[in-house]
Formats: sequence, structure tokens, C-alpha cells
Amino acid sequence: MTWEVVIGLETHAQLATASKIFSGASTAFGAAPNTQASAVDLALPGTLPVLNRRAVELAIRFGLAVGGTIAPLSAFERKNYFYPDLPKGYQISQYVQPVVAGGSVAIVVGEEEKRVRLTRAHLEEDAGKSLHEDLHGMSGIDLNRAGTPLLEIVSEPDMRSAAEAVAYARALHALVRWIGICEGNMQEGQFRCDANVSVRRPDAPLGTRCEIKNLNSFRFLEKAIEYEARRQVELVEDGGKVVQETRLFDPDRGETRSMRSKEDAQDYRYFPDPDLLPLEIPKQWIEKVRESMPPLPQAKRARYEAEYGLSPYVAHLLTESREKAEFFERSLTSAESVSLAANWVTGEVAALLHDRNADFAASPVDPRAFGQMLARILDGTISAKAAKDVLRAMADGEGDADAVIAKRGLKQISDAGALESAVDGVIAAQAKLVGDYRAGKEKAFNALVGQVMKATQGKANPVQVSAILKKRLETSSS
Repeated sequence: MTWEVVIGLETHAQLATASKIFSGASTAFGAAPNTQASAVDLALPGTLPVLNRRAVELAIRFGLAVGGTIAPLSAFERKNYFYPDLPKGYQISQYVQPVVAGGSVAIVVGEEEKRVRLTRAHLEEDAGKSLHEDLHGMSGIDLNRAGTPLLEIVSEPDMRSAAEAVAYARALHALVRWIGICEGNMQEGQFRCDANVSVRRPDAPLGTRCEIKNLNSFRFLEKAIEYEARRQVELVEDGGKVVQETRLFDPDRGETRSMRSKEDAQDYRYFPDPDLLPLEIPKQWIEKVRESMPPLPQAKRARYEAEYGLSPYVAHLLTESREKAEFFERSLTSAESVSLAANWVTGEVAALLHDRNADFAASPVDPRAFGQMLARILDGTISAKAAKDVLRAMADGEGDADAVIAKRGLKQISDAGALESAVDGVIAAQAKLVGDYRAGKEKAFNALVGQVMKATQGKANPVQVSAILKKRLETSSS
């Protein structure tokens, strides 16, 4: 019998503020341990938290971007639990009245689009960090992160595979960066996911879930979910029962392992924080934030489809990040260049950046210079094959497209007389291929084109070569 995997994600996005959510302490990464933990962050006697207005604005921004409901009145609670890196003994969070409710995020798996519903997005403070780096087996605590503003984004259990979960996490990561609320550096802990995984027979009630904590890479997220789903299926098929618990992913072993029993909300003894007034968000504030928003990915996708005639899949690829969409738009030189630019941006340029461990924000090729290269393909100056060499040379700093073409002698041969001479030479030298073509073997024609390209060192215009070759073969056969 088949099994269905059910997945929901809880994602912590560190908000892009200069100071913490309830104090003026810095959020800068890389400071010496315990140098950015203020008395407020530690809840020392006599201190009072003051809410960071910028953090609220960024939360509103997110709510607008996902089509959620911004609460006109929300509140902060204390989430009580003991852990060495939580000096207060509680975490200030939101539970009953989150700042954002509902909304959804569009994902694409293969070429199929799906919307993942969101339950809520709420503001909270981060805890400190346990350090296990001592050679003598001792651990330390760094409280620099204590009080760092987080937006916890909780999805509905709408995902049915590790691939869908990764697509959702990537889409969410791109969105929070697109709207400028989170820098999204996963190595620095600015974007991390907890995955809730359960299995069930199709159409059966939801199974018992296990939570996999602190997954800070898309690859680890995928591997952790795949392993956990297999573990649960094997456990149930062997007659066992899944126990609700929190688990950690061990990337070295590629497996999850038990961390602690999974708490429910009542175990945290939530109660309103007596030091913080309810948060009022008037409509005027929401509208002011709305006016400052950039065009959203879904709006750009719709425009690319309507104005440029691109497929939904290609439009989705082009809007995977704000920098990628901007690169594409700045590279356009004419209406004829749109389709070519879309294919190259999502193909060759993306591959080049991946090979160099870079992204579109740090592209070594200027989009306008890239657009100039595309224009040289369109006007027949260079072939698509030669253009790949031009792109790599531009990325290596050898100059713009025209300079590289001239320096490397990549200009395409389009002179009719020269091409006719090359075609005639190949026909004379390749009697067997000519005979095969006339016998109905279509592949022989492509081989003849290849021989002409070889004779011209790849510089012949392949479109012209095909036309001349076909004409010559038809004329000689008649």
C-alpha cells in the first residue's frame, strides 16, 4: 500500500533591523561572544522591553506580500521554558494574536504551480546560542543573538514531498529578500526552518508528527525530510508507533535522531507579557507600508506572461529573486531580444553564476553588456555557440562583447560567396553523406552541416549554411 507524506514548515526569518526587537543592542553578525547582550536582552531586574517599530513595519510588509490579514490589534506573550541559552527563562513571542494571519506562497515543482497556505506569521525574539567548540568537551553560551528580531512564518501542512518543501522554502527565502525584510544568509542563521513531518495512508487522518529543528540549508531540509518519512513508514509497517518528538538532523550520517519529546502549546504556559502593551496597527500605517513596497514577484510574473508572452514556468524562473528579474529587464535591447534573454538568463547565465558560487546580485557580467552580446547573436555577428565563449570571457574581465569578439576572432561568416564555396567543398568531399541524404537519411543532412561548420572553424552562419546546402543538394539532384 502507498503512503502519503504530510509536511508543514515553521520558518524563522531574522528581520533586517540594526538593533534588537526590544532593546537598542546591535544585531551585527560576527562580534565577540557576549558583547552585544544588553541588560534588557537578559531581563535583568529593573529593565523594560521597548518594541522596535522597524520590526513591526517589516512584519506588515510580509503580511501584505503574502495576502495575509494584518491584525489591527496584536499582543505579546511569554513562552516559558528552560534552556541554557535562554537567560530569561522565557521567550517573548506571539501566540493568541499574531501580527499576520493567513496568506499563501506560490511554488513551482516541475512545471506545476501550487499554493501553500500560511497559518500565521508572528514576531518574537531569538534566543542565544550554545557553543560546543571546547577541546576539553565543555560548552559555552553566546548571548549575542538573544533578543534578535525574528518573524516566525508557519505554513499549513500542505506539502506532500521533500521537493515541495524545498520549493516552498526557496520561494519564501526569495520573497523575504525581495521585499527587503531579511538578508537571508543561512550560514549566519538569518533564515532557518523547522520541518513537521508525518505519514498516513491516502485520505486517512493526519498521522503523528515529528519536528526536525534548525535546518539551515535547502539540501539538509530535503535530506532530513526524506529520511524522516522513510523512518516513520518503516516504523509503522513493522508494527510500531510514531512518537511525537523533536528531532535533529545529522548531516554527516544523513539521518535524524531524537532530541526531546515534543511539547504542545500548553506545555509552554503562554501568558500575556505584563511589560508590553498590546500592539495597535492602524490602517494608515498599513497603507504607508504598502506604498513603500516594490513590485511583487507575482505581479512581475503576470506582466512577463502578458507583455512578453513568456510561459508561466519561465516567468517563475525569472522571478526567483529580485536581482535575477532586474538583470533580465536591464538586458533587454528590443522586443526581439525578450525570448533570447529569458532563455539565456535562466540557462547559461544561471549556470555560469552557479559554477562561480555567485548570484545575480554579484554577477561578474553587467546586464547591459550581456544585452549587447545578445544583440550580436540576433544580428548574426556571432553564433549561439560562440556566444557562450564570449559570456565566459566577459565574466573573466576581458571586456565587452565587441572587444571579446574582435580579440578572439569569433565573428560569424555570413558572406554568401564564402559560404557557397565552403558548402561546395563539403559536397565534393563527402560523397557518402550526400548519397545517404538523397536516400532519405535526414541525419546525413545535419552531418553535412557539421562538416561545413568544421571547415569554417565554427564561424559559418548555420542558418545560411542550411539554406545554401539544401539548395545545392536539390539543384544537383535534379
